[in-house]
Amino acid sequence: MLKTFFKRLDISWIVTFIAIGALWNTPVAYPLKIFVVFMHEVSHGLAAIATGGNIIEIQVVPQQGGHAITLGGSRFWTLTAGYLGSLIWGGLILVLAARTHLDKFLSIVIGVGMIAATIIYGGNWFIRIFGIAFGGGLVIVGWLLPESINDWLLRVIGFTSCLYAILDIKSDILDRSGMPSDARMLHDELTPYIPTIVWGVIWILIAVIGTIFFLYIAGGEEEEEENLDELV
Repeated sequence: MLKTFFKRLDISWIVTFIAIGALWNTPVAYPLKIFVVFMHEVSHGLAAIATGGNIIEIQVVPQQGGHAITLGGSRFWTLTAGYLGSLIWGGLILVLAARTHLDKFLSIVIGVGMIAATIIYGGNWFIRIFGIAFGGGLVIVGWLLPESINDWLLRVIGFTSCLYAILDIKSDILDRSGMPSDARMLHDELTPYIPTIVWGVIWILIAVIGTIFFLYIAGGEEEEEENLDELV
């Protein structure tokens, strides 16, 4: 199984992983991290809407933090959706970029969606400026630049979103500052009998398994193309 997994990943995936790791703590990766934080908060809001509630506002701060103020809906699913939502968004972007030729269209859709969410729900100056600028940048890239560049950019965004979900959960459950986190609020508000670290470990396991799954699906492009050629 492990051999099959690595066989499905070509050199481009390895290069992407190394590049993201090397640039993780540099200004180059900063916009990607803010984008993922934004998607994390949007996921909270979408979970609230899906369970009968509403989004009041979304805020993101330059220190890579943020919050989503929601009204109504399932508190359990709203809190759970942040980390797992950014994982799912990242995985879907990763798979669609790798397995379809819709890269230019996808960049435009993500960009327009980000601009719309920012205008409607953006609650502070930082996310308003960033959301419109980043979303607008994606629209321009999708409109003007070739599919190959859009494909590479979307893979990086998707991969970063998956990795950030894992690393963000880890940093939150190990944080001793007393600052609120999704896992801590879930423990304090709804499940006092389940420690914060347990929720963190559960989410990390889901995030790791989910990332491997999405990479496995995304990495199958070459193999399927070869099989198709054989059939023809």
